[in-house]
Amino acid sequence: MAQIEIFEPGLCCGTGICGVDVDQALVTVSADLDWLRAQGAPAARFNLAQEPLAFVDNETARAFVHTVGQEGLPLTLVDGITALTGRYPSRDELAKWAGLSENAALQPDASPRLLMMATAPEADGNSCAVGGGCC
Repeated sequence: MAQIEIFEPGLCCGTGICGVDVDQALVTVSADLDWLRAQGAPAARFNLAQEPLAFVDNETARAFVHTVGQEGLPLTLVDGITALTGRYPSRDELAKWAGLSENAALQPDASPRLLMMATAPEADGNSCAVGGGCC
């Protein structure tokens, strides 16, 4: 599988998902990269503020920031080749670049999560929680 690397502008934390004004694009790319890694694809994400040495050590990223500036980020490299600039890749693009099947990105996540809700006991002491005796 291809190595996918995303070099992004300086963000407040490693993921950029912090504070009160969360950018939906950052939430989406975080989920998409988690999904990609779960498929076995090697993927990395580098934040200029948190990991500046990654930009220095990567000749393509270093030249890009020197030429275009931080304003041109994010920069996505696939096996060291520039694949996308100025926006984050979609899940479909990530799947394609990683060499996954065309339908892989459309498949639901393999492990659905269940949310258990507990309720306060009723006046008679029963609860509607699992095994609580009502419902």
